[in-house]
Amino acid sequence: MITYRLGVDDLAGTRFAYSPLLETVTSLWALRWPERYVLHLPWIRRTRAALAEAPRDRLAPLDGLLGPARGWLPDFLTPRPETPLPDFAEELRRVQETPTSSAVADFRTVYGRHPLPPVVEPPVIAEALRFYWHLAIEPHWPRMRALLEADLLYRARLLARAGAAAVLAELDRRARFAGGEFRLHVGHALHYDVSVAGRGLWLVPALFLPQAVSPVSPSRPPTVAYPARGTATLWETSPPRPAGAVVDLIGAARAGLLAAIEAPTSTSDLARRLSVTPSAVSQHLGVLLRAGLVNRVRAGRMVLYARTELAERLLRGGVDE
Repeated sequence: MITYRLGVDDLAGTRFAYSPLLETVTSLWALRWPERYVLHLPWIRRTRAALAEAPRDRLAPLDGLLGPARGWLPDFLTPRPETPLPDFAEELRRVQETPTSSAVADFRTVYGRHPLPPVVEPPVIAEALRFYWHLAIEPHWPRMRALLEADLLYRARLLARAGAAAVLAELDRRARFAGGEFRLHVGHALHYDVSVAGRGLWLVPALFLPQAVSPVSPSRPPTVAYPARGTATLWETSPPRPAGAVVDLIGAARAGLLAAIEAPTSTSDLARRLSVTPSAVSQHLGVLLRAGLVNRVRAGRMVLYARTELAERLLRGGVDE
């Protein structure tokens, strides 16, 4: 059990961010244990095929990053984001500049009594992660980023509507918040109790997490990475079919588009999922926007569209018939 004790100022200072580096290193879990990550099987198959054709020496340093007992990651590989929308190259620079002594200490924490891996030097590991990012994550990053930014938008709305306590309690089914203490069960082997004490609590959505996690070491900046909403749609190629009544009302194309917006989504992601051009999606979204069936909001560098309550009632009504 991990416990973060938060004062009023700590709650007020809770911040959100996503991390392309976190996605890169946690995706190694999916490659190691595909049976636990069935939602990512399309990505796993494509990535394993790409890795099989890559130079083995470029990827070898990644073999030792996961702890042998529980698969934990050394903390220096997942530094807390410094901005809400970090750049992968900047995050990787922080890994590269980690002192080797600090990296070794982190490896010892996750390896326990097992021998350390042959490669522990941060610059070498950072270069392997750079190569892996370009091969496995960067080609899919636009759609991944869209889901992560949609999650940030959802949490921001929840924070404004219901407060920080509601946000914290909803991060994970194993999370609890009461009396100024945020408790997170992350397994029987990891226990610590720390005060946030003005250091800020950062909440980071991630796509390759089966449950919320925090740093292994209690000395690290307070951070909770949690499963992002909508991960099940990440590799989806066929959108849900709308009900007949909705099709009759607004047409098949717009009804299909409306049904596909299960979470705040970008124009490009909708175009990919519906196999149409972004310009066609934009035209339909414009009509739905004027009809009060979707609204839009800017999240970072993207514009996301979400269904309105009117649209939700319309879709439910069609289903109930």
